[in-house]
Amino acid sequence: MSPRIKDAQCLDDHKLLLTFTSMERRVLDVSPFLSFGVFQKLRDVEMFREVRVGFGTIEWPCGADLDPEFVWGKSVPFANEIPARLPST
Repeated sequence: MSPRIKDAQCLDDHKLLLTFTSMERRVLDVSPFLSFGVFQKLRDVEMFREVRVGFGTIEWPCGADLDPEFVWGKSVPFANEIPARLPST
């Protein structure tokens, strides 16, 4: 079983920066899903920005949501990791 999502931040081009319970940060590109059913509503950037975390996954007020295991499988590791703390001098 993959970790659950604990935080979601919107990026450009219908991408999300997700933090999982494992503390791993990954990026999900939602754009491939924007032509299916309720996900078409997320083409509206304002609606897309209303993403929230609920029950360990991501969801939107329009009724769109994604299974956390699906999200894990479709997301990629975040390459621009910022150090948690600066090195001691």
